[in-house]
Amino acid sequence: MNNYIWIIVALAAGALLPIQAGLNTRLGKTIENPVYASLISFVIGTIALALYVVVTKQHVTWAGIKTAPFHIWLGGILGAFYVTAIVIVFPKIGPALTFGLIVTGQMVISVLLDHTNILVAEAHSFSLWRLVGIILIVAGVVILRRF
Repeated sequence: MNNYIWIIVALAAGALLPIQAGLNTRLGKTIENPVYASLISFVIGTIALALYVVVTKQHVTWAGIKTAPFHIWLGGILGAFYVTAIVIVFPKIGPALTFGLIVTGQMVISVLLDHTNILVAEAHSFSLWRLVGIILIVAGVVILRRF
């Protein structure tokens, strides 16, 4: 049962991404600057997370923060790139193609990370079925682009 909850959470997170992109894009058009729209989105998200941490009484190991390797902090930069890229790309190519390409990129890198056991809890070897899955996603993107 526990895995079903996480599956639903992941599905909901994925379903909300195009809505977030649309809202951030509209903010970018309203203030006439997509990068500032991303910044505002991150500020509001930071406030929301801070409130969540306080309300739910989350704990942190401060010693762990001090000893974290440098490359771990790149996650924030990657998040900023992701949100800003979507705010810029979304109005140019539309939500279906934007997120079709995003999912394709996610799957290709995810399979590579799984196979090489980088940044994952458990390695999963590359297989013909995984390749077929990626090909089907790429085919879906092609279909979205053509029709």
